Amino acid sequence: MAETFDHHPWTVQDLVAGVTSGRVRLPDIQRPFVWGNAKVRDLVDSMYRGFPVGQLMFWENTAVEHSKAIGVGEKTQSGSMQVVDGQQRLTSLYAVIEGLNVRREDYSQERIVIAFNPLTERFAIPDNATKRSSEWIQDIRDAFSSPINTRRAYIEKLEEARGVDRLDRDLEGEIELSINKLANVLNFVFEVVQLKKHVSRETVADIFVRINSQGVTLSSADFILTWLSVFWEEGRQAIEDFARASRFTPQEMTRMDRKGVRWTPKNPYLTLDPGHVLRVVVAVGNRRATLGDAYNALRGRDPRTREIIPEHRERELEKLKIGQARALDPKHWDEYLKVIERAGIRTSAMVTSKNAVIYGYALWLIGRTEFEVPIDELREVMARWYFMAQITGRFSGSAETRAQEDLNRLEGLERTSKAFKNAISSQVSTILTEDWWNVTLPEDLHTSNTVGPAYTGYIAALTILDAEVLLSTLKVKDWIDPSRRPVKGVEKHHIFPKDYLKQELGLTSFRLINQVANQALVEWSDNVKISNEKPSAYWSRQVTDKNIAGDRLTQQMWWHALPEGWEYMGYQEFLQSRRDLIAKVTREGFKKLSDPNYRPQIPLQRTEASAPALPSFDELVRAGAVPPGTLLVPADGETNSIAEVTENAMIRLNDVEHRTPDLAAHADGADEADGWDYWAATFDEPVTLSELRTQPLLVGG
Repeated sequence: MAETFDHHPWTVQDLVAGVTSGRVRLPDIQRPFVWGNAKVRDLVDSMYRGFPVGQLMFWENTAVEHSKAIGVGEKTQSGSMQVVDGQQRLTSLYAVIEGLNVRREDYSQERIVIAFNPLTERFAIPDNATKRSSEWIQDIRDAFSSPINTRRAYIEKLEEARGVDRLDRDLEGEIELSINKLANVLNFVFEVVQLKKHVSRETVADIFVRINSQGVTLSSADFILTWLSVFWEEGRQAIEDFARASRFTPQEMTRMDRKGVRWTPKNPYLTLDPGHVLRVVVAVGNRRATLGDAYNALRGRDPRTREIIPEHRERELEKLKIGQARALDPKHWDEYLKVIERAGIRTSAMVTSKNAVIYGYALWLIGRTEFEVPIDELREVMARWYFMAQITGRFSGSAETRAQEDLNRLEGLERTSKAFKNAISSQVSTILTEDWWNVTLPEDLHTSNTVGPAYTGYIAALTILDAEVLLSTLKVKDWIDPSRRPVKGVEKHHIFPKDYLKQELGLTSFRLINQVANQALVEWSDNVKISNEKPSAYWSRQVTDKNIAGDRLTQQMWWHALPEGWEYMGYQEFLQSRRDLIAKVTREGFKKLSDPNYRPQIPLQRTEASAPALPSFDELVRAGAVPPGTLLVPADGETNSIAEVTENAMIRLNDVEHRTPDLAAHADGADEADGWDYWAATFDEPVTLSELRTQPLLVGG
């Protein structure tokens, strides 16, 4: 072991000077700076108190082409020490002490500032409270650069704030000790393990992986990227460059890099990181979705003997290179993005699974480059696959396992366009069965999550169907287009307004109030006008004011899954009816996605604002269908509650009167029950109020 490394003490001052000059650098196997500012604060606090903060590990190596500088700015020396372990700590110290920018994981630049209170000896991330207080040194860099001037300025500020000519001598002494102790952090000694210069890059990479695999700081993607740094450095750099470029337009890249950039992979759906790109590369080239398995294969490890076989390593690397060339090809990426748009997805907010986008691209590449599926045909079949993967949450759990199943499905197939399309189409139809559309999807819509797979699938269907916004001539797809930046555009409107549900129906469950089946897309101005009115009041007025009638009204009600007479329905009845209709509209969108010439079958509805179809509880009582004094009991018999119909057409339960069956049911603990189905009148044979309500004789009353 002595021939591989030795130990050397480095003070913080020496370390920072080495980073500043460029003598100490990061090897390309290292990750970007990912520590949050709070963790940097805690590191400085530990050093201030003399606590141990761990060893650093350097590698004596002068190969600058295999390293990068820490921080942002020109360096004056070539590198001779590369950081193998301790990047986050070293970058933190450099950033705080020198006051220079560091480059974050998202390629942005930031200056990290830490504040210090000499009176309490506390460190903090500056906020409004510390900035207003005279007791805080706002930036500890001042104490490192000039502790004497910092102490003088701090005391003067404190004296002014306290309105005294001079602080107590003892207090001045405590302040001086605290600031000097802070400045002395520069003399804190790190024990540095230095790997000798004859140690190979592969050995250094192995050491790096072993160190980091003891915790949870690295993923399998990090291990593969580290491996690539050793065996195909330009390949790793290309992956990172592609990921970085996905965050910027060509114009932005041109401005930042000061050279002409004509294309970037930036898109409205997903900002890529190197791990995303790597997953596509490995899936296409090595046919592996489980990155842990891919890492072992790339190392050339025999799964039986566990030995490293160089021939296996070279074979897997060549496969990876082929996959990468395909994945990073701009024409492939641009064509694949049309698949996402074709599936009705317009913005990143509609993407409920990044893995669906990533693995969809891998399948698209395989279909295009290996099965030679024509682009227009491939776009259609993969759009249906993507729609299925997103709306079913295919990759919400065990994503790598699911993706491997998809890759395995293509193995052994004849390399023809027809074979690929049949395999993908068969998978889609196997998952999206009649039961799924009629049972599973409506049940998945029993949620308040408007960014979940089920509801976003419905919105995607509306874009595919070229639907209009409710009560508007504007198209849904246009208003959620990522190129639009309106101050106020389309909003999700509560069809049964929130305040109406709370105040009039007595609902208190936000989960029930905010059900996706109670949401519709309307223009912001319409949302304001509707406010908290009950549906039967605002709907007829809005339809009249907007001059929506005939086929157009029928079409809008169908698009937005509004059942006949919905504005007079009980809330629970409305929710269930609309869930079923949303599922049907979503399915029609999928059918049109499967056949561009398909015309949805729209049920005939009334073309005017609906009139009341069923009597209210008050009308039932007045008509004698439920006479005063009638006793009501829960129809399901789960409780022993007994309610009574009063002379003024109310329902008395536990000495409290309720205006509607819904309110009485909620008062009996049945928050999500439909009150008309919940209560049964105790005649000779118990009859639910919903049954009494539909009897023609009584309706005529």
